[in-house]
Amino acid sequence: MDALPFPTVPLSQVDLGDTMLSYTVRVVIGNPPTNYDLVVDSTTAITWVGASATHPYFSSSGVNTNVPVAVDYHFGTFQGTIWEDEITFSERVNIPRMLIGVASAMQNIAADGVLGIGPTLSGCGALPSFPNQMLPTVVDRLVEQETITRSVVSIFFKPTVANEDNNGELCFGGTNPRKYLRYPGYIDITTTHPSSLHWGINQWIRYRNVQILSYSPGIVDSGCTFLYLSIDAYERYRVATGGTLNLANGLLQISLQQYNDLHELEFHTDTINLKLVSNVQIWPRSLNNKINGGENDIFLVVRSLKTPTGTDASTLFDGNMRRVGFAHTQYTQATTN
Repeated sequence: MDALPFPTVPLSQVDLGDTMLSYTVRVVIGNPPTNYDLVVDSTTAITWVGASATHPYFSSSGVNTNVPVAVDYHFGTFQGTIWEDEITFSERVNIPRMLIGVASAMQNIAADGVLGIGPTLSGCGALPSFPNQMLPTVVDRLVEQETITRSVVSIFFKPTVANEDNNGELCFGGTNPRKYLRYPGYIDITTTHPSSLHWGINQWIRYRNVQILSYSPGIVDSGCTFLYLSIDAYERYRVATGGTLNLANGLLQISLQQYNDLHELEFHTDTINLKLVSNVQIWPRSLNNKINGGENDIFLVVRSLKTPTGTDASTLFDGNMRRVGFAHTQYTQATTN
């Protein structure tokens, strides 16, 4: 079995924050240098800013290409134009000339914009005037300018215990070996369209002796903290766990006894198996007040429709080999929630 590729000293490590509903990274763009908190999204290749009225895009170094751009997410939408400007992640990670979107309209984006770390192909169709052209991603540009040698990006998170914790790490060019204990291996990108344009994998899902989902493609999505299943799979999971829909937040709620009886949710692929323990399947109870929940309420994070990166595992996206890797960390079996 292949080992996860990583440099002896990771080339570029960037802190990640957890805003409860998404994971974010802080970048600096333009002149004067302006901070932006961007949702880290593995389903798209487009990076853009301007979603927040308190952080509008203004830069004397920016060049407007006048090329329209538009992206539909499962959590919102974005329309704007493509600009060229400088983007900085850290002292060692800087792209002097990056093509980014600048928003003119957006919906349901709870940050200053989005950092797209999806495969280049996932940007197909984002340019209405040039439907067959794709923009280079941040990872593409880092490889082109030889900041990194491989088209690889990895994400690590430990469980969230407070609002807006900086409890994660984004690493370009490899992985940080200090962040994981062992790894189960890789899953090849599916050939089934349209999941094949993204970090899509084939899988089937079981809960106890119930097949929740038959062999199907799904997308590994870093843009949200929930696990989305198809409507029929979600209904099977709801019945199997005994969860009831809480109308105040749209999540399934279970009792303490039902939590004690909660079993692992198993993801089976052609090469590896992944198991989500009961702790990973529930919302952090210390943050219940953020979702209209009571102090001792227990909510499941499985919702109706994708596939998670998982906050208790390290995830690697390998564009060179077109595969996704999952690594066990010290938090994989945690009971933090």
